[in-house]
Amino acid sequence: MGVNTEKLTPAMKQFHLFKQKYPDCILFFRMGDFYETFYEDAKTCSKVLGLTLTSRSKGTNPIPLAGVPYHAVDGYLKKMLQAGYKVAVCEQVEDPKTAKGVVKRDVVRIVTPGTLTDDMLLTAKEDNFLCAVSLGTKRQAAISWVDISTGHFFAQQLPEEKLVDELVRLSPAECLLADRRGELFEAETKKLTTDITQLTKATITERPGWYFDPYQARERLLKHFGTATLEGFGIGDDDDGLIPPAGAIIEYLNETQKTTLGHIQSLKKVDRQKFLQIDPASLRSLEILRTIRTETKKGSLLDCLDETITGMGGRMFRNWLCMPLCDLNAIELRQDAIEEIRDGDAKLTDIRKLLSNISDTERIAARISTFRATPRDMVALAATLRQIPQLRQILQELRTDLLVRLTGQCDSMDELADLLEAAIEPEPPSHLRDGGVIRAGFSEELDRLRSISRDGQSWLRHYQKEQTQRTGITKLKIGYNKVFGYYIEINRSSADKVPADYVRKQTIKNAERYITDELKEYETRALDAEEKALELEQQLFDQLRRQSAQYVSRLQQLAETIAQCDCLAALAYLAKRRNYIRPKLTNGTELLINEGKHPVLAETLGPEFVPNDIELGEQAGDYLIVTGPNMSGKSTYIRQVALLVMMAQTGSFIDAKDAEIGLVDRIFTRVGASDELVRGQSTFMVEMTETANIINNATQKSLVILDEVGRGTSTYDGLALAWAVTEHIANKIKCRTLFATHYHELTELAELFTNVKNCNVAVREWMDEVVFLHKILPGGTDKSYGIHVAKLAGVPKPILQRSAEILEELESTFAKEAASDRLARHKTKQPDKDSLFVQKHKGVLDKLSSTDVNNLTPLEAINLLTQIKQEIDEK
Repeated sequence: MGVNTEKLTPAMKQFHLFKQKYPDCILFFRMGDFYETFYEDAKTCSKVLGLTLTSRSKGTNPIPLAGVPYHAVDGYLKKMLQAGYKVAVCEQVEDPKTAKGVVKRDVVRIVTPGTLTDDMLLTAKEDNFLCAVSLGTKRQAAISWVDISTGHFFAQQLPEEKLVDELVRLSPAECLLADRRGELFEAETKKLTTDITQLTKATITERPGWYFDPYQARERLLKHFGTATLEGFGIGDDDDGLIPPAGAIIEYLNETQKTTLGHIQSLKKVDRQKFLQIDPASLRSLEILRTIRTETKKGSLLDCLDETITGMGGRMFRNWLCMPLCDLNAIELRQDAIEEIRDGDAKLTDIRKLLSNISDTERIAARISTFRATPRDMVALAATLRQIPQLRQILQELRTDLLVRLTGQCDSMDELADLLEAAIEPEPPSHLRDGGVIRAGFSEELDRLRSISRDGQSWLRHYQKEQTQRTGITKLKIGYNKVFGYYIEINRSSADKVPADYVRKQTIKNAERYITDELKEYETRALDAEEKALELEQQLFDQLRRQSAQYVSRLQQLAETIAQCDCLAALAYLAKRRNYIRPKLTNGTELLINEGKHPVLAETLGPEFVPNDIELGEQAGDYLIVTGPNMSGKSTYIRQVALLVMMAQTGSFIDAKDAEIGLVDRIFTRVGASDELVRGQSTFMVEMTETANIINNATQKSLVILDEVGRGTSTYDGLALAWAVTEHIANKIKCRTLFATHYHELTELAELFTNVKNCNVAVREWMDEVVFLHKILPGGTDKSYGIHVAKLAGVPKPILQRSAEILEELESTFAKEAASDRLARHKTKQPDKDSLFVQKHKGVLDKLSSTDVNNLTPLEAINLLTQIKQEIDEK
């Protein structure tokens, strides 16, 4: 800031010292009852928080100042974080009354988007991840992420090209990168920073390279977990790449939190192969977590299905939806539990009613571990523990394997609940600062100190009555303020009656304030007791937090159990309320759904939504080409199939009459390009990149959803690509695929491949009107009804009339060619041998192949070329 600190007060010198240590943070500097900000920090806070900007000193160089009251700081912190800032909280670490010289201060916490633990700063049903990314050799990368508000800590190795996709999926609040300026990976890090900034809302935080040093990172992890090896977490010699980002996270948390992190008790290695893999493009296009139009949860699949009651249940449900299972036994365990809860109507009601009385145990446990738990956290925890015996009793009456296992994990920790109930007032204040937290009877010494203060109020009333009688001043009253302590206030009209032993202390309008020896003696005694009582309450509460911290591991296990019960009960409630059916899952490749419905639209439209069947698999064929006009329901149909498969593999029941689904290992979609346009890629480039991803990574167990592949280029280029892609998937990959298209020529592929089928969306024409029936029927169609759709969209009538005229001309021009030269007629069932070009110019090629070029005269050669050119021009 370029300030001469020699002329500053000791407090401002302190400010500059801490600001130099934390230059990338807004410094909240505690002064009395306010957190003050100065200089550029004050200007920033004034703008972001809407605070009045004042100045600390007058004269030629006033210091800009803006402050927030300490008791309301959480709301202001939230606004600063939402605006993308980090805040260093600098507290007074000694009592100003006993301080000699300037009060000692220290930064006790750095609040960043990825290191939040307070409920007010968090969203109940969403994780708040801090990520760290490490780029390695051979185009490999590693990522680690933690939610400090719950203690969940993960790490994963993956190819570098999939790194950004994984970050988009995780949607971290903050991402740590190594400062690589001047180093090997500088260019890669810059590109990564740009991609993360554009595609996620994460705050980028750069840290020195030594944070990611493999040796130091490993030592840091071993010290944190108190182990001699990381093999107990499943991290072996082949997982060295996981160590740098995980170690960087622990170092950053130590730097910012300045407290214990005992609730982070394990590091889990993530293996995506165990789950149905859904790339970020599919998460977006299927609107799993957010809608494409509003980028909000409302209207998404998660919003439609999430009936969980607790915050920890909501977070788990979100993870279930993003990572469906690929293990048939695990899916059936969930299905069995959901079915039993659903069928036990009273049990379902009892479980959900009980869950409504349970607090977010997972986040309370984290705050206990970091010594940030409030009195109300402790009361909420005790109340939650008292619900567990009843939950255990309900579950004991159920018989499915998963519910029996959860029953055994219902740990009510009665001793902890007893302690908390005995120690904390049932309705305590939110903070300790004013006392009144520790329950009467818990501490004899605290009760004694409180009685002094309580009896003192009685003494004051008696003393006021006594002085009124002594002086004859009826309006005499006793008051208190922090500056002068206790005083006797007398109106000036009664000044002649004031006794000689009263000592005048303060003059105010129309009155004088006095003190007496007796009043000062009482003040010393009462304030000393009050101060000691507050100090003792703080000590007792800290002791409670330390005792509770010994239960953190058990509390985290209990939270996991409650969250699973919440998810299972939510899916049972959903199945019962919406009449969902239990799908049959197999290890085959069939996909048979009878009268399936799009889960979101069916809930929105109700009885108006038209159900449809899907029949794919070993016997029925595995590639379905869906044709029909815009707005007829093609896209809804193919998306609904993907959503129902996803739901089934989470264990959920689905909206259908019946279903049999072979497990899917990956879901790929090629729909839309809006998000990638931010990266500066063209619509067609995005389309081809996603198509290439499908071609290169899909397996026979995958489900592929294609919507209008090839539309981003010219008609012939697009048709050629769509045809070739279809050939490759149908002939080589042979996975279950739904392809919605306007290229009606593709329907001819059903004649070439036995595993390709056509279907279309039913349409009825009546009196120059078109009615979309939204019903999927076998067979293809050759009409798009584009002009009718344009009419529905509000295109002016003259344009519609002119479009109809042009369409009629085009159809008559190409009718003969279309009738005489269909693509499929010239193709064989070995599509790799012939191309569209070969078929179109077969006559020319035959003529060339039969010509003896060695015996042609120059004139004959020229004539032959002229003939060939004429033939090509005609075609």
